[in-house]
Amino acid sequence: MAATPGPADERPRWVSITGAAIWVSLSAKTIRRKIAAGELRAYRCGKTIRIKTDDLEAMMRPVPSAKDW
Repeated sequence: MAATPGPADERPRWVSITGAAIWVSLSAKTIRRKIAAGELRAYRCGKTIRIKTDDLEAMMRPVPSAKDW
């Protein structure tokens, strides 16, 4: 029998700057720099800033291997 995904198995749709930094193993300062440079979209909700996890994954790009040259 397959396990059904529950709330603990689902990834969050929105994360804070700190959560985003943990999600992609960067510093919060780097996440703020990417937002300021326009490389990462962020949304303000009241006083908090939230980032979509889809946008974090879209920011990442593959590194070409030697075969790709």
